[in-house]
Amino acid sequence: MPESLPEVRLVEAGPFGHPAVEHDWPQQAGPCRALQKALSTYVNTVDDLPPVRRLGGVDIGFEDGGRITRAAAVVLDAQTLEVIDTQLARVPTRIPYIPGLLSFREIPGALAALERLATLPDLILVDGHGIAHPRRLGVATHLGLVTGLPTIGVAKKRLTGSYEQPPDERGAWAELQDRDETIGAVLRSRVGVKPIFISPGHRIGLESALSFTMSALTRYRLPETTRVADKLASNR
Repeated sequence: MPESLPEVRLVEAGPFGHPAVEHDWPQQAGPCRALQKALSTYVNTVDDLPPVRRLGGVDIGFEDGGRITRAAAVVLDAQTLEVIDTQLARVPTRIPYIPGLLSFREIPGALAALERLATLPDLILVDGHGIAHPRRLGVATHLGLVTGLPTIGVAKKRLTGSYEQPPDERGAWAELQDRDETIGAVLRSRVGVKPIFISPGHRIGLESALSFTMSALTRYRLPETTRVADKLASNR
């Protein structure tokens, strides 16, 4: 029997005290895609940020042949990039990898890790896409909706859209476009390396997403939020 489409519920206080979206978690591709389309109507890509004193990072790894999701959540001081808190959560993996549906595989673990933090971030940089997604609902956007927290997608590879290569200068960027819509930016985070793909997740616009990503960069290709979270999620 086909799986029914889960109901979408708006709540004034989600798991972290902010207005958020609640829904059940389907495990079949069709209902997942339909839910993405429904959720995309709730996305806010206009700046709706508190003063950003703490930056968060989220990254996901897997154990036991993919049966266990190993999720990392970290909090860094937004000015110094010093680590304030790190947490790791292990949960059973709900669905296999399906292109375009990564959030349904990864977010349950990310939520478990975020819930363990003693100090919540004001803004989360997620290892994945925001609205730079065929249905405008990448893992960063989906995480922003269900937590109510502002999020940015910071991805290593393009998922959708077209672009011209940005100049080989740190901080240079080019628009990532899908038809007539700008869905993100292709950012040169370091001279001589491949660019990264920045897109609004939720409660933030593209200009601010670029600015906060740049503020979290040091001498590496990826922001420190992602680097710290990746080491924890990958057990390195």
